[in-house]
Amino acid sequence: MDMERDLHMATGEATTSYANNSRVQQKALLKAEPMLQIAVREVYMDIPLSTIIVGDLGCSSGENTLMFVSKVIDVIVHCCDKLVGDTVELQFFLNDLPANDFNRLFRTLGRFKESIAVDHTGETLPLIYIAGLPGSFYTRLFPRQSVHLIHSSYCLHWRSRVPIGLEGDQKACLNMENIYIANTTPRFVVKLYQDQFASDLLLFLKLRYEELVFGGQMVLTFLGRKNEDVYNGDLNHLCGLLAQAVLYLVDEGLIRKEKLTSFNLPIYGPSVHEVREVVNQTKLYEISDIKLFQSNWDPYDDTEGDDVHDNIHSGMNVAQSMRAVMEPLFTSHFGDSVIDRLFKKYAQNAAEHLKREKTKYSVIALRLKKT
Repeated sequence: MDMERDLHMATGEATTSYANNSRVQQKALLKAEPMLQIAVREVYMDIPLSTIIVGDLGCSSGENTLMFVSKVIDVIVHCCDKLVGDTVELQFFLNDLPANDFNRLFRTLGRFKESIAVDHTGETLPLIYIAGLPGSFYTRLFPRQSVHLIHSSYCLHWRSRVPIGLEGDQKACLNMENIYIANTTPRFVVKLYQDQFASDLLLFLKLRYEELVFGGQMVLTFLGRKNEDVYNGDLNHLCGLLAQAVLYLVDEGLIRKEKLTSFNLPIYGPSVHEVREVVNQTKLYEISDIKLFQSNWDPYDDTEGDDVHDNIHSGMNVAQSMRAVMEPLFTSHFGDSVIDRLFKKYAQNAAEHLKREKTKYSVIALRLKKT
């Protein structure tokens, strides 16, 4: 698996594209907004600045990254109204892997800036600069001590690679017919996933420490799990249904079994405790806030209860949402000829699961300050 080539959201404007299927991610961004507002306000108030440098890591190609930009602008405009002084300038860097659909994102910037001007009619807007920054956030992205605020939403559950020890066809089959952690995953394979998570997060935090100014902050939101049992995470259920859909195509003779047993997702959903452990290990940050919230699998289900009103429709919504994220990885490994059938079966699997249980995503949000 070539992460820089294969790990990106579904491009373009089609009904299966990420641009048209990123409401789950948008809901997480909105849920973490109070943390973001505090971080922006404190950076503005605590660090004498004429220019604020902001990085959005894992921006993808939908509207969510521009929603983030607009929310930073809203806070700055409000702060400027309260204080007398020169208007601050804002430089945003939108980062993702090189295969990201940056062209689609940049085509929307003109319309976005027009909407910002309309939203703040009669107010003094800061000068705003927006640039793309291709590259992995598991590498250095910015000059030393140059960034004031770093944001990443719905991205840090992605690993830098398939866990070390599972790469290659012979070793990948150690996880049998699973594509992530499942009930039948051997304990040593689970340990490989846990070690890869800890190693990646530690690297991410150390890299960002080099790039942040003293007093700079990060707001990070990513998929996790609500309990300590690594075999009972929400991603386990979601990915398990996907593995079942692949196995169905194996039984139908459309995919060779070796293709399934040689595939493992480069993903991991940690507990809050695991996240705290890694952050504390670095001794580089103050954890200003950390919380876990839950979000329905169906991106269009905004209800708070545990009932699924239309499991068939919800299953289709879940499959469409997952396809927008997973399709490039699955196409690269299994080929594009089976993708429609794969996610049609996945929609059926999700519908059956939701008929029995309204499972939800667990999302971890934390705010860190460089000390």
